[in-house]
Amino acid sequence: MKNELTYALITPYSIIKSRTGGIIGRLLRMSNLELVGARMFVFSDEFVDAYARDLRSSSSDSKLGQGWFDYIKEHLSRGNRFSILPRCMVLLFQGHDARRQLKDDVIGSFTRTPVGDTVRGTYGDLVFDIWGNVDYFEPAAITAPDDEANRRHLSLFSKYAMSDGGILEDQLSLPKDQNIETSLVLLKPDNFERPSGRAGNIIDVFSRTGLFMVAAEVISMTAAQGIEFYGHLREAFVEKLKNSVKDQLRESLSSAFGFAISDEIYDHMADQLKNLNAQREFERIVHYMTGVNLSEITDPAQRRELCHTKSLAILYRGPDAIGKIRTRLGATNPSEAQPGTARSEFAQDLMRNGAHASDSTANAIRERRILGLDKESSDTCRFKGIIDQFLADAK
Repeated sequence: MKNELTYALITPYSIIKSRTGGIIGRLLRMSNLELVGARMFVFSDEFVDAYARDLRSSSSDSKLGQGWFDYIKEHLSRGNRFSILPRCMVLLFQGHDARRQLKDDVIGSFTRTPVGDTVRGTYGDLVFDIWGNVDYFEPAAITAPDDEANRRHLSLFSKYAMSDGGILEDQLSLPKDQNIETSLVLLKPDNFERPSGRAGNIIDVFSRTGLFMVAAEVISMTAAQGIEFYGHLREAFVEKLKNSVKDQLRESLSSAFGFAISDEIYDHMADQLKNLNAQREFERIVHYMTGVNLSEITDPAQRRELCHTKSLAILYRGPDAIGKIRTRLGATNPSEAQPGTARSEFAQDLMRNGAHASDSTANAIRERRILGLDKESSDTCRFKGIIDQFLADAK
């Protein structure tokens, strides 16, 4: 079986209707493919024209082919019928026989009899009039119909990745009298350890904020990035976790000796250990987020290169975005998170708690810079690099 790269394009209508999380959940849960790339796009007329013509020519049914052409021209163009910014999210998947598996088993084809076993069966619509012409068409997600089209489409995404894709926050028209912010959300590595709809379900929770997705990228955080990203926690942990150290000492030592140990002594011992404990907890977080054990890898050059995990970063923009996202995320400790929040439903413990979200505008800016999701990093594109490497290897 072939090891391939393929794509799924989530349509503007699906995004504006907050169906993104449900679709991503299906894409991740129903396949054995690896999510390797993500990018938001608002396509130029040049791209839309080329993509529409290719989908029309790739269709074996002339009427459906014309339906594809009309849909792309009407919905992915800036002058679309809904007068919305036509944001698309393109996801890259890699694996054995990826193109066929994603199209046939996950996204699916349209059928005359409505079914809900695929992405299109659940989120898409195809209605014909009495003359057999396409009356209403919403595919929800788009992928390549065959291997040749797959390579052509990937080539198009690579060609327009820099000019038409990336961070879209400046393209939104939002009220100037409101507190407009951009928040970073990082869906943590445990969401991607096995085929699961958890990442999509968490995105669905955030959709209730009414905020706009303006960027998406698959992140492999290096050890050096992890140190910089979470470095501020090391000092915070010293006092914040002191009582936890004290409780652990009491639990371990209360029955170890034949005499009582005063609270003052436990407090003194906790003071002696709190710095070591803070360093250990900091290293555990970096290990979890990057897959790199800092005690084993001390060389700075290696720390700048090594990364063994994957996360999905999403930028949300809108009024009071920081607070809205934090409210929907829930408390760091899942046992304290309010019902209906992401951490209440999908977190496992204090560290494996589903997602990270910026807690202030300043931290959002800092975190975006570390991960290369700021405007100064716009001259690089991991998404394009993945496609270019696949196309070069396929020659």
